[in-house]
Amino acid sequence: MKARIAIALAALPLALSACATPRPAGPIEVTRFVDTDARAQLGNARLFVETAPGSGEQGLALTPYKAAVARELAAYGYVDDTRASARQTASVRVERSTLEDLDRRGPVSVGAGGSTGSYGSGVGLGLGINLGGGSDDRVVTRMEVRIRDSESGRVLWEGRALLDAPGGSPLAQNQPAADALAEALFRGFPGNNGETIEVEVNP
Repeated sequence: MKARIAIALAALPLALSACATPRPAGPIEVTRFVDTDARAQLGNARLFVETAPGSGEQGLALTPYKAAVARELAAYGYVDDTRASARQTASVRVERSTLEDLDRRGPVSVGAGGSTGSYGSGVGLGLGINLGGGSDDRVVTRMEVRIRDSESGRVLWEGRALLDAPGGSPLAQNQPAADALAEALFRGFPGNNGETIEVEVNP
C-alpha cells in the first residue's frame, strides 16, 4: 500500500507540470470579403495605409501593424504613397485583449461587429475562437483591414485575422504578432469572398 502511495505522489508533479504547459499559439483565423465587381482593381495601385477610426491600438503601438500590411500588399503590386496621391487606402484596426479582459466582457467569442463585410447588409461575420481549456495567460490580437477606393470611398476588400497566443510567447508582442497576422491575412490575396481559413503559426 505504501509503495502505491509513493508511486502516486511521485507522479503528481509530472501531472501538474503537464496541466501547467500553456497551449501553443494559433492557428490564426482569417475571414475575407471581396467585392467581386472590383476584383480587377485590387493590386498594382498606389496605396495609403492609415489608422482606422476607433482602433484600440494607436500611434506607435499600431506602427508595426501598418508597416506589415504595407509590406505584404507590396507583393501584389501596391506602392506606398501619400494620402493625396494614393488611388486606394487601407484602414488598419487592431484590438488586443487578455483572457481576463474577455471574461469580464461576457461570452468567449470575439466578433468583428457590424461592417460592410457582406457588402450591403451591414452585418459582418464574427470570428470565433476557443478560449477554454487552459489556465495560462493568453493575449488575443485581432487585426482588421479595409481597402477602399480613395475617390469614391467604396470598400473593395475587407479582411480580419485573429491570433490567440500564450502571454509568454513572442507572438504576444506587437512586432511578431503584426508580422504573423499580416502574412496570414494576405496569403493568396485577395482570396474568395466570404471565406474563412486557418493559418498555422510557430508557437
